[in-house]
Amino acid sequence: MLSEKMEEALNGQINKEMYSSYLYLAMSAYSSSVGLPGFAHWFRVQVEEENIHAMKLFDYINDQGGKVKLKEIKEPPIEFGTAMGMFQQTLKHEQFITRSIHELVELANAEKDEATASFLQWYVEEQVEEEENDKEIIAKLRGVDKNEYVIPSVDQELAKRLPPR
Repeated sequence: MLSEKMEEALNGQINKEMYSSYLYLAMSAYSSSVGLPGFAHWFRVQVEEENIHAMKLFDYINDQGGKVKLKEIKEPPIEFGTAMGMFQQTLKHEQFITRSIHELVELANAEKDEATASFLQWYVEEQVEEEENDKEIIAKLRGVDKNEYVIPSVDQELAKRLPPR
C-alpha cells in the first residue's frame, strides 16, 4: 500500500514522463522541419520509451491500490536550435529526470516502502542508459566543427534506432 506522499510523488513522476514524451515529440517535429529525418526518428522512438516509463508508473500505482491522478502537461518549446543544442537540452532534461527518480527512491526509503524502492531500481538503471546515450551522441556531434559530413552521418545512424520492446 502506498502512503499519500508516495502516491502523490509517483503521480508527479507520471507527469514528468509524459512531459518528456511531449518534449521529444516536439524535438522530432523540429528535426523533421530542419531536414534531419534520422534525428526525427530517434526522437519518435524516445517518445515511445517515455510513454512506457509513464505507463509502468501508472500500472504500479493501480497495482498497489493507489489512485492515479493525471495532471496537466505543460507545452514544450517548438524551436531547439542546432543538432548539438538539441542533444544538450536532451541530456539536461534526462539529468533532471534522474534527479527526480533519485528523490523518489529517497522518499520510498524514508517511508520504509521497500516494494516501491525495489520497483524504482529499474528507473535508476534506465536513467544511466538514457544519459549515456545522450552523451555518446553529443560526442559524435562535437566532430561537426572539424567535418561538415558529421551531421548527415549521425542522422543516418540515428535513423537505425529500434523501438522499445
